[in-house]
Amino acid sequence: MVAGVRVQVVRAWPDRFDTEDLSLPEGATVADALAATRIAQAGVAGTAVYGERVQPDAPLRDGDRLELLGPLLADPKDARRRRAQAQAGRTRR
Repeated sequence: MVAGVRVQVVRAWPDRFDTEDLSLPEGATVADALAATRIAQAGVAGTAVYGERVQPDAPLRDGDRLELLGPLLADPKDARRRRAQAQAGRTRR
């Protein structure tokens, strides 16, 4: 039996998602998984393993889920500011 890691690569959009299961050699990195996947990477702004952002040189462990992240659609600070302004405009009873 050849030692290695099994990784699931996932990319999601609002109304669909793509997944691919990969078998990689022991010691494989995020960059190795990106090179091996057939999932389109156009527009990918970053990567995460189980929601935690990772760099391309991060090692992968057996069973990891590598997530391909899209760009932010709104600046988080601006979104928070707009929510606070909307809340301030409401009257409380």
